[in-house]
Amino acid sequence: MKLIKDMLAGHRLSLARIISKMENRDADVSSLMATLYPHTGKAQIWGITGPPGAGKSTLVDRLTANLRKRGKKVAIVAIDPSSPFTGGAVLGDRIRMQQHSGDPGVYIRSLGTRGKHGGLSHATKEVVLVLDAAGFDIVLVETAGVGQTELDILRLAQTIVVVLVPESGDSIQVMKAGLMEIADIFAINKSDRVGADALSKELVTMVGMSPHDINSWIVPVLQTEGTRNVGVDLLVSQIEAHQLYLTHSGKREIKAREFLRNEITDILNERLNKSVLSAFETSSGVDLLNQLMNREIDPYRAADIISK
Repeated sequence: MKLIKDMLAGHRLSLARIISKMENRDADVSSLMATLYPHTGKAQIWGITGPPGAGKSTLVDRLTANLRKRGKKVAIVAIDPSSPFTGGAVLGDRIRMQQHSGDPGVYIRSLGTRGKHGGLSHATKEVVLVLDAAGFDIVLVETAGVGQTELDILRLAQTIVVVLVPESGDSIQVMKAGLMEIADIFAINKSDRVGADALSKELVTMVGMSPHDINSWIVPVLQTEGTRNVGVDLLVSQIEAHQLYLTHSGKREIKAREFLRNEITDILNERLNKSVLSAFETSSGVDLLNQLMNREIDPYRAADIISK
């Protein structure tokens, strides 16, 4: 396929078109993935997440600059909670990354969640695979925010950096947000503000209380200032240390297998959803709805009929 051949040769327009196909769920997605998949499996996937206003975009910008100095090719996937065309707050932060717009070693793309509660659409995972195939060394995935339903990043990224600010709240609120379950590294950004040291101590205490053994990864708590590029070198070194830990502990393969299980599940769910919606458009589907409306059958019986 010429489009993929051009993308593998480094053509940005072809890359953009393939990503658009993935996001729009075009009919040729499966054939594209069949050709692209053998080229994947090389990129590191870093997740950058945290509450709105934590300075994630600025930190991603600094991480990108740091990685480029090391000669790494970097792709940035920024998740917009609504649509990549609305010009929402997350997209407004893309302006801060314009210094990289002319750099052939950096690619920036905003994606919509398409209403998915987990914060990441099915297309996001496949876009990451495309960027992996395109030869990027690091793919940075920046999510719109964190909450109990925003844990999909756990299934996508190999290393997850949770970005907080001194005002993020006490440890109980952090626990409620589920951050302890997904964080590989805590970065207290805007650490020049009052309360940074106190939050750092609380997080260190929480990390120390969580179950672990001598082979466990101990979640580091770092302080950064994205706007002044403070602490970014240390953050990169800790992410790299976690990547080495994944390899030596065997957890990289475990994460990869989990990612693929979830990808297959998403594909099957997507197909099933389309099939069910199509079924309701047929005459038998209309009859089935009429029977439900007349209380002649119940919803479970209707589901059984459709699934046969």
